[in-house]
Amino acid sequence: MRSVILVLAPVMLSASLTAQGVFSNKTQTVVEKVIQDYPNHFLNIKGELIGQAPQTARYRSTLELPGAASSTITLISTTGGEGSGWTCTVLQTASFDEARTRFTEIYGQLSNSIVSAAGQRTFILSGQYEAPIADKKDNEVMFSLLPGVGEMKRLHVGLSLRSEGSDWIVAITVNDGYSHMLAVN
Repeated sequence: MRSVILVLAPVMLSASLTAQGVFSNKTQTVVEKVIQDYPNHFLNIKGELIGQAPQTARYRSTLELPGAASSTITLISTTGGEGSGWTCTVLQTASFDEARTRFTEIYGQLSNSIVSAAGQRTFILSGQYEAPIADKKDNEVMFSLLPGVGEMKRLHVGLSLRSEGSDWIVAITVNDGYSHMLAVN
């Protein structure tokens, strides 16, 4: 009887992990890796320098979602403090419907997902969905890390759908909330 229980335990565990497949996707995996590098100001995923201005430096990110238009890291240093952020432009399109669909898909992939960070501490990404509207030129969901403790309280994870000229841009940001400049690359 004991060997039957030992054989069934891995099967039950495997079925349980498969049922939680919603938490295991490429978007969530990439965002989790970015969050894990947040305490290092994204040093481990920082690529080549692509732009510099007084107090600001932009780098290519070595980590991005498959098919993304671009991923960048922005570092800001002022007399008032320092800030860092990662931005991934997931989609740029002239079609609002296409952008809205992608925005909704990404929200579904991130909402209530479980991420490990800061010494393997576990957090849940929680954010309130609001259906994007074309008349609203900037649609955004801000995710919180629950429970918000330590330096991770400062972390902001955002999903946005915004109008820029004739295009609609879907982007994911991970930053310390130091400046709105981090979210707008």
